[in-house]
Amino acid sequence: MSGYIENIDAGLPDALPHPRRPLRPALWRGARALCPACGKGSLFRGYLQIAARCPQCGEELHHHRADSAPPYFTVFLVAHVVIPFVIVVEKLWHPALWVHFSMWLPLVLALSLLLLPVVKGGIVALQWALCMHGFEFTARCRPANMA
Repeated sequence: MSGYIENIDAGLPDALPHPRRPLRPALWRGARALCPACGKGSLFRGYLQIAARCPQCGEELHHHRADSAPPYFTVFLVAHVVIPFVIVVEKLWHPALWVHFSMWLPLVLALSLLLLPVVKGGIVALQWALCMHGFEFTARCRPANMA
């Protein structure tokens, strides 16, 4: 009976080894909104919508699972950049509350909108490089096109 279970487990896709993909080039390409596999095609179809596949190399990108991670990390980064400046301005000049809102709200919005695609591209590229969330099946079909 145990041999039967071992044979079933050996035939599953998870039993196959994952190829190694270079992490740094993939992250750099993803952060620049390029395909993590080839670095030539666009990662996005719109502002934050990931393309189903790379127009250059054909790498399937539709099975990423970025979900809520990009907004979370974007808020984390923006807060760590802006809050020290808010504290310094408050300690040095004690401006009125409306001055704080008029200074920091546009900065926070602009930084968030600029960083969100960068962070999302990096997370999708990280998933691709680590063969996560569906990328492991394409990794087994053919080797990565890393230069």
